[in-house]
Amino acid sequence: MQKNAEAAEQKKGLAHLIPRSAAPKPRPWSSQPDQIALARRLRRGDRAAAEALVEQYYERMYLFMRAMGHDCQMSEDLVQEVFMRAWYHIGQLRDGRALTGWLFRIAGNVSRLHWRRHKPEDRVHSEEVEPTVGGTDGLSSAGEQEQFGRLHEAVARLPWKLRQAVVLHYMDQLTIAEAAEAAQVRQGTLKSRLSRALETLRKQVPDE
Repeated sequence: MQKNAEAAEQKKGLAHLIPRSAAPKPRPWSSQPDQIALARRLRRGDRAAAEALVEQYYERMYLFMRAMGHDCQMSEDLVQEVFMRAWYHIGQLRDGRALTGWLFRIAGNVSRLHWRRHKPEDRVHSEEVEPTVGGTDGLSSAGEQEQFGRLHEAVARLPWKLRQAVVLHYMDQLTIAEAAEAAQVRQGTLKSRLSRALETLRKQVPDE
């Protein structure tokens, strides 16, 4: 019963915090067969495949970096580093089906390393971060925009590991399995981080 309750809470997630008009919409990311084919080409050293990788994943990597608190220029620099690492270490990717999670794992490592080298106060203010969940164009009222802004501020204040879990699962829309792979933790650990993060967010951004 407790496990079912926890699962329901995680499924509900940020639903009460995100205005309905800004709720995540399914994104037409590449299919699993496409990922497998792309990973195979990358392992062969296909330069055109490297360009395709950047084209398909640049936006997701950039928005991930922005959501993790990096400013525009630094996000661009860190994304370049992500793709460079992916290119040089593609041999480590044994299963092409895991390409997306593997890229987010690299992105998480790059982001974490950057913050280890810089003071937390160097992080950008959340109002400067582009929304990764549906954008703000669909928000129908000033109140919804304000609530959406408070949500991003609250996410930005979360400890790095909790923020990573929220960004991966709720903003980048990875499954629990994919997000756990990207965070290099067990699925149970990721669910625990999500539960702790959501509890904190609900206190800081109460439902109105």
